[in-house]
Amino acid sequence: MSSLQLIILAAGRGIRMKSDLPKILHPLCGRPMISYALDLAATSGVKQPIVILGEQADQVMPHLPKEVKVVIQKAPLGTGDAVLATKRTLGHFAGDLVILYADTPLLRRTAIQRLIETHHKTNATCSLLMTHLADPTGYGRIVRDATGIVSGVVEDVEANASQRAIREVNVGPLCVKAQPLFEALASIRPGHVGKEWYLTQAVSLLAKRGGSKFNTVRLEHATDALGVNSRLDLAKAAKVIRQRILESHLNNGVTIVDPETTFIDHGVAIGQDTTIFPGTVIESRVVIGRGCSIGPFARLRSGVVVEDHAHIGNFVELVRTKIGPRVRVNHVTYLGDTTVEEDVNIGAGTITANFDGTSKFPTTIGKGAFIGCDTILIAPVKVGAGAVTGAGAVIPKAHDVPARGVVVGVPARLLEQAPPVKGRLPVRTLQPRASKKPARAAAARRTPKPKKPARRSKAKAAPRKARRPTKATKRKARR
Repeated sequence: MSSLQLIILAAGRGIRMKSDLPKILHPLCGRPMISYALDLAATSGVKQPIVILGEQADQVMPHLPKEVKVVIQKAPLGTGDAVLATKRTLGHFAGDLVILYADTPLLRRTAIQRLIETHHKTNATCSLLMTHLADPTGYGRIVRDATGIVSGVVEDVEANASQRAIREVNVGPLCVKAQPLFEALASIRPGHVGKEWYLTQAVSLLAKRGGSKFNTVRLEHATDALGVNSRLDLAKAAKVIRQRILESHLNNGVTIVDPETTFIDHGVAIGQDTTIFPGTVIESRVVIGRGCSIGPFARLRSGVVVEDHAHIGNFVELVRTKIGPRVRVNHVTYLGDTTVEEDVNIGAGTITANFDGTSKFPTTIGKGAFIGCDTILIAPVKVGAGAVTGAGAVIPKAHDVPARGVVVGVPARLLEQAPPVKGRLPVRTLQPRASKKPARAAAARRTPKPKKPARRSKAKAAPRKARRPTKATKRKARR
């Protein structure tokens, strides 16, 4: 739509956030706050939106897409001055301007589309997005004359007592003809309280001009009008966006056992028939397949891919890791920069030591491997297909485990090769250590006991005494 240009106001300092980080870069469900305004700009059909930045521009610019054109507001003199700063960039543009605020992240695409469509259909000079709030504190009030026609917008800090009682508020976004707006902006003066040039002052001037036509488009959901100016506002906005994300997954066939204790960021893909258990945190840029089971109390960080029918159990943390089909990671495990192929069992307490203090290294676990409890894999390392690690084994870096190998110990040593078993995990071949007592008994049975030397009695050892001759010996002697 060549007659439409879009401006995002993002130069505010965000003093009430009490942070060195620019307000519009504070994260909301896994992405900077300004990203939500950029999404609205993308759906409007404008190819090169203008983003107005202030004194913190150097911090914000790396987070903007390449097609965005940046305009710098030299001094923080208010929203009116910020829009006027784009006049040189827009030149003699005679179409319509859509003006959005980077700190209203809850606005939906449908609201902005209705604003633009209504503006064009009625050929209005200015169209405002409005709503009614029970507590309008902090919002600009829409002032109407006796006939109900908009006669202006007054900021909360500039409003008198009767104006503060008005509950019809200006949400912020508006669609307006460019040249009449720039003419009005050139005529405004600083406010009495804040000493700023307000965009709403120009809107009020336009409303009082003869021949001007004003529209107001009502916001369908009043909660979408929330502007983020403090940490409390940020928390409220995060809760609303998180609920929308959860509802989207629920509508796509995902079971979320307890939405109140489940945290899923923007930019997460989850397949049908997957179940997410309570206490689970899933960060942005995570892909989960169909029929998986995640949690409870699991954390899946950015860069994780979990393929179909995998199980990620309680107190498991994954980061930059690919989990293959039918893999089981059941308990108390950390896998970082890891590739796990299909049909692998990861025992409780398994840890990949992927960071040496300077760099991070990969770990690969082959198809059908069985990783015993409390195994530590010091990256870079590879575990071959069908291999087995014994409980408590420590695999040193670059000491790859061969396919169907069995390793145990600290550091791990290779015992033997496990036979391949098609269609299921290999049988563990680790044998219990033989008892020492039976071994000694068997050796005793095989080796005859040595005979003890005969002891000579004292009588035999003493010299023999002469015997007295008997009658028989006497008769022999006479013969």
